[in-house]
Amino acid sequence: MNISKTEQRVLHVLAQGGLIRFTRGSNGKLLETACFTHDGAILDGCTPDLVSRLRRKRLIESRNSSPYRISAIGRRAVRAQPDNRTS
Repeated sequence: MNISKTEQRVLHVLAQGGLIRFTRGSNGKLLETACFTHDGAILDGCTPDLVSRLRRKRLIESRNSSPYRISAIGRRAVRAQPDNRTS
């Protein structure tokens, strides 16, 4: 599966216990998204378009209107790296 560098970075954060909080508009579309690491820091570059691509590929999921987390498919798709911290 082709996963861009930014998608890979978000998946790494989610695999380490992060989550994506979102706000929906009255039409049901995503208006704002924020990706939080397990430490509570915000990952830059997590746009609604990026979240939509990850959802379309079924790499992330939200259950009962909770924040998005990595799915089982996403765990298998993320590449293992010795140091995946953003710089």
